[in-house]
Amino acid sequence: MANSLQDLLGIEGPIVLGPFGGLSSVGLTAEVSNLGGLGSYGLYGYSPERILDTVGQLRAATDRPFAVNLWLPVGDEATPADVDLGPTLAAMAPLYEAADAAVPTPPERFLPDVEAQLAAVLEARPAALSVVFGVPSAAVVEAAGERGIRIIGTATSVAEAVALEEGGVDAIVATGFEAGGHRVAFLRRPEESLVGTLALVPQVVDAVGLPVIAAGGIADRRGVAAAIALGAAGVQVGTAFLRTRESAATDGHRAAIAGAAETDTVLTRAMSGRLARGLPNRAMRALETAGVLAPFPAQNWATGGFRAAAAARGDADLVSLWAGQAAGLATRERAADVFAELAAGLLPRRSGNEA
Repeated sequence: MANSLQDLLGIEGPIVLGPFGGLSSVGLTAEVSNLGGLGSYGLYGYSPERILDTVGQLRAATDRPFAVNLWLPVGDEATPADVDLGPTLAAMAPLYEAADAAVPTPPERFLPDVEAQLAAVLEARPAALSVVFGVPSAAVVEAAGERGIRIIGTATSVAEAVALEEGGVDAIVATGFEAGGHRVAFLRRPEESLVGTLALVPQVVDAVGLPVIAAGGIADRRGVAAAIALGAAGVQVGTAFLRTRESAATDGHRAAIAGAAETDTVLTRAMSGRLARGLPNRAMRALETAGVLAPFPAQNWATGGFRAAAAARGDADLVSLWAGQAAGLATRERAADVFAELAAGLLPRRSGNEA
């Protein structure tokens, strides 16, 4: 199965960089691709023009295959007309003050039109498009196929994996609840879709006939070897790469990951309005205590103002510290060293009788 993923994507090793929405960098994406894996870049919130520009930058940085990632709508996304942000912004006022940022005026819309984003990706023709929170439409699948773009879906359950296969995707990321960032369930509430990687991957492998990429709790050669033993065709790794100097994470975010243990991450809706795993800090605790939560993406937009200002100041206490449960294993500062460690898990084990 591993070779099928490499053949499918045109890569040398079945190691996929997790796409970081808001934390992707051209440098890290290109580095993973240049090392022989599949670099990925998260396009959450990007305008069509920015998507085309970003893909152009990636092409200038690598001649190897890479993927870009988009969030599909699930139908519950709030618009500015749907929600009164007054109480939310009032609750966040101390955080804006701490970040030395002005409380913003609500925009006309929170997110770019996803159809326009998809059109831009199709025009840009990356090697692969990965999607979260749903199944791409038949029209998108057909258009991608005509352009030679592979589609990678993301599942948090067997049922979602089956739906993605029936929808025509080319490969599936089976992401366990250990993974950092947003829980991307789309058939049931994410709180009802918290299956661990060890249980999820073999069941998805048995249920579908597509290459399955294991994600969640994988940060070194042991995790890779375990995923392959479970039947995965490859692995997707986020936190270990987010820790490296090539990522767009702030120094404070990297330091928080470096100091994390397996029990430190929590699941919260406080930062974006959707369930996500990260390390607690002042912002998360304050928002959880306030108990004023706007729906997604209103909450994400509302926290975005102070998060951006805090990131610019290097204040890790007021940003989203996304990280997975294997953060304690994310010890390497260079992407090349992370990649080499992961690749070691792909090598056949030698028996005890061999020299």
